[in-house]
Amino acid sequence: MAGTTHVVLVEWSDAEASAEADALCREHLPRIDGVESVHSGESVSTEGLEGGFDWMLVVRFRDRVALEGYLPHEEHQPVATFIRGASSRVVVFDIDD
Repeated sequence: MAGTTHVVLVEWSDAEASAEADALCREHLPRIDGVESVHSGESVSTEGLEGGFDWMLVVRFRDRVALEGYLPHEEHQPVATFIRGASSRVVVFDIDD
């Protein structure tokens, strides 16, 4: 079974939210079994094609089963709650590698 990559794109309601979201992701998400890597941050692209999104989270999982366990996991909840409360728009996209 191949790994799975979870991508979250966020348009913040509050411009200061990116730093707090980065800190929450670094603190909580690596504690979840099956998480292989966590990357987040604001775009540094010079193309300007972000479509209004301010921030991206990419989580690499061992497999799809690990992704399924991540969604209800107690360490995921502070991140999900923060993103829901501080965003005006969110897109989630998952792929199997």
